[in-house]
Amino acid sequence: MPTKYRSAAEALDGLLEDGLTIAVGGFGLTGNPNDLIEAVRDSGVRDLTIVSNNMGVDGAGLGILLENQQVRRVIASYVGENKLFAQQYLDGTVEVEFTPQGTLAERMRAGGAGIPAFYTKSGVGTPIAEGKPHAEFDGVTYVQERAIVADLSLVHAYVADPAGNLIYRYASRNFNPLVATCGKVTVAEAERVSDEYLDPERIITPGIYVQRLIQAAEREKQIEKRTVRVREEAPA
Repeated sequence: MPTKYRSAAEALDGLLEDGLTIAVGGFGLTGNPNDLIEAVRDSGVRDLTIVSNNMGVDGAGLGILLENQQVRRVIASYVGENKLFAQQYLDGTVEVEFTPQGTLAERMRAGGAGIPAFYTKSGVGTPIAEGKPHAEFDGVTYVQERAIVADLSLVHAYVADPAGNLIYRYASRNFNPLVATCGKVTVAEAERVSDEYLDPERIITPGIYVQRLIQAAEREKQIEKRTVRVREEAPA
């Protein structure tokens, strides 16, 4: 059973220190554990390694940790819409380990499953594979990728129950279930914490992976890049 806390700061108390590797759920600005990210920012810890699909956008999501100069290294699949992230990478102030998106997902899944490494065709013959072990299977060359086990995982869910079982909503599911499994300690924020136990058939992340839990603060859903068309006038 996870321990429920009143705030993100309380939930992270005693877990944060300089140099941690933190895995964070989300894709762009969808499914970000914003309360927990803000608590990390407010704690002032530095030299962090962040494992996430991307680093949000300028001023939102994980971008606030970049603005506060708390991040030393990022393991991600793309720079995305964050101009500051791109600039810090080009300036050499933040080290970036680019990983194919499917490989990143599998590295986290493997870490949660106790699998230390696996082989994949993705990245073979590119700079991503340089310095990594290779092997041939059935006449095809594969590159070895190591699993990711984070010191701390931060996830956002739609509903949680007293046992810490989690359900995600639509696209907000994204990397959150994988992140939840690969952390030595997982802290989850949920938009709704139910007093009743969830239907086992609906559970996506079993509560055994979740050690600490908070109810997320209500906030407006952010849109990473709003695209609309000019309204056409109806014919008379």
